[in-house]
Amino acid sequence: MKEHVALVYGDIQGGASVPVRIHSECMTSEVFGSLKCDCKEQLDAALAEVARRGAGAVLYLRQEGRGIGLANKIRAYDLQSQGADTVDANRMLGLPDDAREYHAAADMLAHFGVQSVLLMTNNPAKVEGLGALGVTVIGRLPVIVPPNPFSRGYLETKRTRMAHELPTRGAASAAITATDPVLQAISQGEAE
Repeated sequence: MKEHVALVYGDIQGGASVPVRIHSECMTSEVFGSLKCDCKEQLDAALAEVARRGAGAVLYLRQEGRGIGLANKIRAYDLQSQGADTVDANRMLGLPDDAREYHAAADMLAHFGVQSVLLMTNNPAKVEGLGALGVTVIGRLPVIVPPNPFSRGYLETKRTRMAHELPTRGAASAAITATDPVLQAISQGEAE
């Protein structure tokens, strides 16, 4: 059994419009410092945004590699080093594009009596997944981090093949963090 963690700041008990990030574990980035993704930067930005707002939560789910596990993620990295993108690498291994599920997150929010959330995500599928579990998502706060030379292709794949709401390459060159006012404009369509 995997143990998930709710990092709670301030009073969210029974709250509405609670800022929440549902973050999946990324050992390669968060522990080993890999620059192939934006996971660590998204986690850091979400923690800072929750603190800035005075209350909220980061729900840290133990589902490495979009749910495929660390060993398969390393196998996918090898295929990516040979030219496959993250989606094709998973498929070449006979794995789903995204195997994450959000029951634990819904249970955590129910434990705190959270009535509705402002979800910190770029992934519309995460909004849909929570909604299917009865979580009321009243809005989405993008968590945009600038790409580096190693993550640029990965982020472009997330945008073009996984429907993540991310700015195009030209727009992504400027540093954008979760506290920038430009995020509102991005969430209203400039990221398309």
